[in-house]
This record gives sequence, structure tokens and C-alpha cells, in this order.
Amino acid sequence: MGKLASECETERARTLTKEGISMDSEKVIKRDNEYVLHTYNRNPIALEKGHGLYAEGPEGQKYLDFTSGIGVNSLGYCDLTWAEAVSEQAHKLQHTSNLYYTAPCGKLAKKLCKRTGMNKVFFGNSGAEANEGAIKAARKYSFDHYGKGRDVVITLVNSFHGRTIATLTATGQEVFHNYFGPFNEGFVYTTAGDIEGLRELVDRHTCAIMLELIQGEGGVMALDPEYVQAVRALCDEKDLVLIVDEVQTGVGRTGTFLCCEHYNLKPDIVTLAKGLGGGLPIGAVLLNEKTAEGMGPGSHGSTFGGNPVVCAGANVVVDRMDQSFLANVSERAVQLRAGLAKLPMVKNLSGIGLMVGIEFFGGIQAADVLAACREKGLLVLTAKSRLRLLPPLTLTAHDVEKALGILNEVLTEMEQKAPKEQA
Repeated sequence: MGKLASECETERARTLTKEGISMDSEKVIKRDNEYVLHTYNRNPIALEKGHGLYAEGPEGQKYLDFTSGIGVNSLGYCDLTWAEAVSEQAHKLQHTSNLYYTAPCGKLAKKLCKRTGMNKVFFGNSGAEANEGAIKAARKYSFDHYGKGRDVVITLVNSFHGRTIATLTATGQEVFHNYFGPFNEGFVYTTAGDIEGLRELVDRHTCAIMLELIQGEGGVMALDPEYVQAVRALCDEKDLVLIVDEVQTGVGRTGTFLCCEHYNLKPDIVTLAKGLGGGLPIGAVLLNEKTAEGMGPGSHGSTFGGNPVVCAGANVVVDRMDQSFLANVSERAVQLRAGLAKLPMVKNLSGIGLMVGIEFFGGIQAADVLAACREKGLLVLTAKSRLRLLPPLTLTAHDVEKALGILNEVLTEMEQKAPKEQA
């Protein structure tokens, strides 16, 4: 399969040359700006191909990528085993719909259930879709056991659960709510860490509490373990469904397969997406026995959910997450965090594992650091006022040192320009 992919790429290049088409950065960007809806503030670079932790532009520019497509490319760019599994499945059967059975879907579901201790899986196409499914399953459980009117979901201020209308409403950040009302009923918000405030919100209309254990878009802030256990106890006391959104934290990102493992937490529903597909779109709702039993035929659906090509890739990702792999994630996280703590202008670090937030002293803006890193060949992210790092989980000690070297250059230059009191 690797040889076939190489031959196809060579033939494509010949065709483009014959047609006189130049895929240089300027043309790629110009065409995109002309025809693609401008809902993204794109970086002013075009990416054409990638391998491992490195992406390349049309003119040969190379970038060490510490974003992994916002946590998606868990095995880096174009992992050979992953690419061959996807290619092989695409040559056999690319889609059937959920009116029929396919082996890759069932294999993936079994692996996820065995790995997490959950009972059933529903597959969709994104984190937002997974969270929609989780909300529906929680409300269905409550309706079946308590009747109509018990449908309110409590989420946290600073949370982010998606951009559909329901998951946007679930998102506890007003900045994302601008322009798009009216919003769905049935969501209220509480401050992370305030268990008494949460308890006061729970009433006869409450059906579920929904958490991110690390608030990614909210600034890469991890929840306090005692608070999380108190939420679990409250859900048990009131028979509420506990939903944990692991769209960004799941599938090895924090050094364990689920971030829940760091908290010794057993949710009723867990949502996954991003890194599960290794680069292809997937969402998964993992349900325990009590929340799964009410979701029968017709209660939910997704045309592309469980797509065999996507599941073939996801099976490779899950298979790769053995003890040795996760040990390397934890080791590289320790190395990265220790190195970051020594850099100039770094005030503090947040997150768990390879989900890292960096706060800088006064005058240093994360967006400026991002731009300067990009110019030196390092791709990073931001989350509110923090720089955010989500490198592929396959990174090596050398990759970490190279990224630290670039960050050190950038921050040293900024320190020299910053007023003394800011440092």
C-alpha cells in the first residue's frame, strides 16, 4: 500500500506539471480567501504534506507541529500503519450507512468498551456531535425514569462543548453566544470548583451535569480532584447523569487513555473525538449500562457514524495506545513541562500530560508568541490568554528539545524588549 500511495503521488505531480498548475502558497491562500467562508483566522501559511511531527509548505518550508491539528493527529502526520489501514479499507468498502454491519465499526466499539469499562458506543463525526448524543442519552434516561420536565443540564463557566446550537448553549462562555440566539432551553452554568453553588442549582428539573476535566478552550485549566469526586457523589445522590467531555483530553493526551483515570472517576457517559480518528473525522459517545438501555432503534442516528474507513484508522490509533506508548507520553510531558518552567517570561503552566497551557508575565501576549514561533518553524496554539501546546503523542525527546529551543529564542527576544517590571 505504501508503494501504491507513492506512485499515485508521483502521477499526481506529473499531471499538475502537464496542466501547468503551480500549487504555491500564494495561489492556495488567494483561492481559499476567494471561495471559503471566512469563519477562521487562518495562519498566513499553506501546508501541503507532512510526516511525523513535521508539516511542509508548497515551497518546502518545514514546521515542527506542536498543534497536531488541535489534538487530532495523535500519531503525527501520515503514520504508515494508519495510512495503509485507511487506504486498504477505502479500496474495499468506503461506506454503507448504519443499515448494515461492518467489521471495523464493531471492532472499534469493542476495543473502546474493553479499554474504558463502558458498555456501549455510538459513533458520529465530531466532538460536537458526540456531545449532542450524550445530552440526548442523558435526557432519555431521565425521561424514562422520571417523566417529562426533568431535562436541564448543568455545565461549567469557561467550558466549551461544540458549535452546534445545543452544544453552543452548553458552552459556558458568552463570547461564543454572540449573534446566534435564541438558544435552546435546558442549560444552566456554575463556576468550576464551587460545589455548594452546584448543589444549589440542582432541582427537580435537573437531569445531568456535564464537565471537561481540563477546560481546553477555557484556558487549559484542570479541575480540582476533590471537586470532581464531589460532583460524582452529588450525581449518585440525586440520580443525575454525569457526562465527561473528553473530546480533547481523551485517547492518550494526558498520559492515560482517558483523563478520567487521573481522577479515579467513573462517569455515566464519556465523549471522544479529535485524536481517536488519527486525522479523520469521528466522534464517539461511550455509555454505561444505565444510560445505554433506553437508547433503542430510532432514538438517535448519524449517516456517516461508524464509517468503515474512519474506523479502520481509529482501530490503529487505539491499538497503538499500549503501556509503552502511554509511558512515553508521560515521560515527554515531564520533559516538556520541566523545560518550559525554565524559560524566560513563563509565569506558570497548566493542564495535564501533553495538554499544556502557558501563562506569561504581563506584557507578553500568547498571540505574539504564536506568530514569532511560526516564523522560526514551530506551530503552536492559543487558549484565551495562554499559549497552548498539543503535540502529536508520538513525539521524541529530540522533538521536545527542539521545540524548547525555539520557544527559548522567541521568549528571550521578547524578554529583552519587555520593560523590566514585567519580567
